[in-house]
Amino acid sequence: MIAGTWVWGPEGHHQVEDWQGALSGCQDGGEGFVWIGMDEPDPDELQRLAHELHLHPLAVEDAVHGGQRPKVDRYDDDSLLVVLRPLEYDEPTSSVETRELTMFVGPHYVVSVRRGGHTPLKSVRYTLDAAPGPLRASAMGALHGVLDAVVDHFVVVADELGDDLDDLERRVFTGAGGAPGDVDAADIYRLKREVSEARRAVAPLVEPVASLARGEVAGVTKRLRPFFADVLDHLMRTEDRVAGYERSLTDILNVHLAQVSVQQNADSRKISAWAAMALVPTLIAGIYGMNFDVIPELKWHYGYPYALGLMVVVCLVLWRAFKRSGWL
Repeated sequence: MIAGTWVWGPEGHHQVEDWQGALSGCQDGGEGFVWIGMDEPDPDELQRLAHELHLHPLAVEDAVHGGQRPKVDRYDDDSLLVVLRPLEYDEPTSSVETRELTMFVGPHYVVSVRRGGHTPLKSVRYTLDAAPGPLRASAMGALHGVLDAVVDHFVVVADELGDDLDDLERRVFTGAGGAPGDVDAADIYRLKREVSEARRAVAPLVEPVASLARGEVAGVTKRLRPFFADVLDHLMRTEDRVAGYERSLTDILNVHLAQVSVQQNADSRKISAWAAMALVPTLIAGIYGMNFDVIPELKWHYGYPYALGLMVVVCLVLWRAFKRSGWL
């Protein structure tokens, strides 16, 4: 469905009902643009709008099916298809949620197709009026505003993931004597999955934004390039951070597995030591329990206390030896 239609001009923006008339006015006047916002549209509705705006069929196909990687596709009619994956961090579950935002950008129009929940479009519309001159009342200025807002959310999500990583490191390395701390492999894999989710949204966007910053896209003037370059700088720093999180999580997982292995070896040594101590009295008792007539000390008055004392002495000697070696 069409959530709303707004028209931008030199004086600011206002909401309109007749977007076709507003678009014709922008095209005739040579300035301004119309922003059509669509929220979870059905394919037929999107196809009708695409037909009226003469959007490229390949771009429409990508928007209809969804699930695309972040990208910026250019077409011969100076229009762009921009696919973004905005991120949100859910505090209660410590998880990263991915939205989908597809934008058609032409000389005098912007069509935003939102799927999966909240995206930062509303804030962009309000800040666009106060944007610097080159960004105001232009479709490329709107694209910059959306990219800037999405990348700013990337930074927030990266900060939250960094806090989760710090907490996980603390828990892994608080184990005593090399033992695993209050964490298991599932916790590490869960955070690794969330980091991978973030990186799939961030990393593919670097090259498309770089092409905008280099002015390789029609409509990006020399005055606009520094603004896209600023977005690129924030995006690359965030991508580096997220990639670093993935490497750190791999190292943490290796450390955790090493701790588990050390703990298992320590447990095995303890079990072996106690089994060895239990074997001695069992062996002595087994020998004296045999049905033989001639066994040393069998007829001796103190044979029974002697056998028990022998068991205790040997067990104490073994216990002391195992204690010195660190097995107990």
